[in-house]
Amino acid sequence: MKKYKIALSLFLIGFIAQAQEVNLSLKEALNYALEHKSEALKARLEVENSNYQIQEVRAMALPQINIEGSLTNNPIIQKSALPGEIIGAPGTTLMVPFGLEWGSSLTASVSQILFNQSVFTGLKAAKTTREFYKINSTLTDEQLIEKVAQSYYQVYQSQQMLKTIESNVSSTTKVKDIIENLYSNGLATKIDLDRTKVSLSNLQAKRQQIINSIELQENSLKFLIGMDLHSAIKMPNSTFDINEAVVFSESNIENRTEMQLLKKQEELYTYQKKAKLSEHYPTLALFGNFGYQGLGDNFPWFKETKDQVYWTNSAMVGLTLKIPVFQGLGTRAKVKQAEIDLQKIELDIKDTKQALSLDFKNAQTQIQNALITIRIQEENVALAKDVMYNIQNNYRNGIAPLTDLLSAETAFTEAENNYTTALLDYKLAEVALIKAQGELTTLLK
Repeated sequence: MKKYKIALSLFLIGFIAQAQEVNLSLKEALNYALEHKSEALKARLEVENSNYQIQEVRAMALPQINIEGSLTNNPIIQKSALPGEIIGAPGTTLMVPFGLEWGSSLTASVSQILFNQSVFTGLKAAKTTREFYKINSTLTDEQLIEKVAQSYYQVYQSQQMLKTIESNVSSTTKVKDIIENLYSNGLATKIDLDRTKVSLSNLQAKRQQIINSIELQENSLKFLIGMDLHSAIKMPNSTFDINEAVVFSESNIENRTEMQLLKKQEELYTYQKKAKLSEHYPTLALFGNFGYQGLGDNFPWFKETKDQVYWTNSAMVGLTLKIPVFQGLGTRAKVKQAEIDLQKIELDIKDTKQALSLDFKNAQTQIQNALITIRIQEENVALAKDVMYNIQNNYRNGIAPLTDLLSAETAFTEAENNYTTALLDYKLAEVALIKAQGELTTLLK
């Protein structure tokens, strides 16, 4: 029964793993990452949060209304000293309590800013901040696209290398079986059989290394896109397409997201300077309040004059004007700091332009070199394949020794792996060039 339970568990695990297998093209991997990876989601939350920041600043320019109520009890009423002359007793002092035991009040107040340059500048800065976060979200998406594309192509390269090594294992196994049969009939030497077994063992060990590497790379890819690590992925066979036209493409540095982000940051620093300068401006506000108060020796709520509770009201409206005269040169120091920030961001923009131009030139050079290497490796694969087939034929006819056959097979495997590596170098250079053009999002289409 225990064996049956174990078998059933293994079957269910295999069935679940198969059911969760995902066909994953590069486009699907990128879109999955943008929908599930925390970096992309957090960047979008920053954009959403910027809307509330705008509302917060806008609230300062809207009317502020407050209602305040109070209820007080004075068990001991403070007395004040009065001269006795008021009651016809000169030379004496009277201690007279002022106030009543109970008091209650309700006050409503309203204020409205009429002019405050800091608030108006802050509102413009808040809108620019929202645009900044939008651009930053785009940059985050592009960075995620670049990392996922690089990881995806590395997995694909390892899978192609695994196919090559498995083909070689199959071929060497057939040779080993033939030699083993010949040896059992006395037509081959033991050293040839041992050499074949050693070669096959090495290939199997290499295959296992590649399998382990693929598993690690796939896990890394699934983590990058936010996929469950237990999900199995399957890649199409047409991933490594070559497009030589990308070499002749052009780049517009000004349209790069990195540049747009820096320029938007420069705009924010400009508003920061204006906000500091606005501290020199006067401010004008309108205010008003209305109050209702009740006093008496009894609990005042729901009581009237006949209950010895006396109610009264009051109202007031006015303007408040504040004119800064001298603030100890503090505002001037803040303005100078803002100017320094502007100068620093201008230097960052200059350096970034140079860095992006360098990236574009390097990407073009890398992809040109990768294309040259691919052509060379294609010729090497074709040549190594012809050599291997000739030596295999010669070996069957007893003309070539086993060492030549094993060397030819090894050379063919290395040629195919070198070709696959050249393809990977090309795709990585292609991603770098697309990034340098500011068109990483085209990989989503």
